[in-house]
Amino acid sequence: MILLLLISSFTYAETSNSQQSTNLPLEKIKLPPGFSIQLWATIPDAKSLAIGKQGTVFVSSKTTGSIYAISQSDGKEKQVRIIANGLKSPSGITYHEGTLYVTALNRIFRFDQIENNLDQINEPVIIYDNLPKESFHSTRYMAVGHDNLLYISVGAPCDACEADPMRYALIARLNPNGSNFEVYAQGIRNSLGFDWHPKTHELWFSDIGRDWMGEDLPPDELNYAATQGLHFGFPNCHAGKILDPKYGAKRGCDKSQAPIAELEPHVSPHGIKFYSGRMFPPEYHDQLIIAEHGSWNRRAPVGFRLQHFQLKNNQIVKKEIFAEGWFNDQKVWGRPTDLLVMPDGALLVSDDLAGAIYRISYQDN
Repeated sequence: MILLLLISSFTYAETSNSQQSTNLPLEKIKLPPGFSIQLWATIPDAKSLAIGKQGTVFVSSKTTGSIYAISQSDGKEKQVRIIANGLKSPSGITYHEGTLYVTALNRIFRFDQIENNLDQINEPVIIYDNLPKESFHSTRYMAVGHDNLLYISVGAPCDACEADPMRYALIARLNPNGSNFEVYAQGIRNSLGFDWHPKTHELWFSDIGRDWMGEDLPPDELNYAATQGLHFGFPNCHAGKILDPKYGAKRGCDKSQAPIAELEPHVSPHGIKFYSGRMFPPEYHDQLIIAEHGSWNRRAPVGFRLQHFQLKNNQIVKKEIFAEGWFNDQKVWGRPTDLLVMPDGALLVSDDLAGAIYRISYQDN
């Protein structure tokens, strides 16, 4: 059972001194010339981001079991509402044609006409309830593709193991009414971010590699799936070429898709986004930005940054750090989690460690 708090008394205003109240050292974030970063909102355990047609930003908060809605009009203070509470591990969220979709462990909920009812939320509809219930890798990512289908990631129920390939370590898709659930891609250990190429409409996704193969193995991955039915190696093969010490002999790497780019081992890539705005300089237009959540058990920590990838004909032609500074002085104070391009072209970045959402903007000086 879930408990929904459908009351407007859980509405509050974001004030201009939010940054001071949370003491986040944003001055330590390094960005290219012309870019700046500000604290946009404070949301505990801020994970996935989505935006409605009227500009409402929705945020999932897994550990609190809540979904937040942030709205702002005519330069007024942002209004933050808790529109759902008591959900079990809500993570993936997406907006499509007036409806907000939310994953909560084994279920997918639909909130109809969401932006017209922010102060009195309609009772949600459960459209699907057969996702895995295991807590290991229970964070999902969800988005709507160019085919108007819901895509959702389901991680492996372990660090490395053999599990039902039609149920775990995959990206699936289904109709918005919950019907016709089908596997789209397999062999994906734990994808927490995907997006579609703006021109080819191919699915690109991040994948977090397994642990306990050493400090420098295996690489994390950036992949793309041009068609349905591809296998990306897990648990037998990593990065298209590295046999797993326990499971590699059973399948090998011959039938596995190699990543389009190897990421540094254990950076834990989460949200990825093709930059669709026009505020940033031309070299960012339709190019890829990846949020690296950062390592957790590596002696020399890595990640905790945003990376910018320039593509040409589905090949990486340039890679550079776009934003860094959430790890400094041997201390981690933030973990970039998801990305959202706003209508004005600014980039929102959620941070589930700091409980923050940042706004990165650009002004040509």
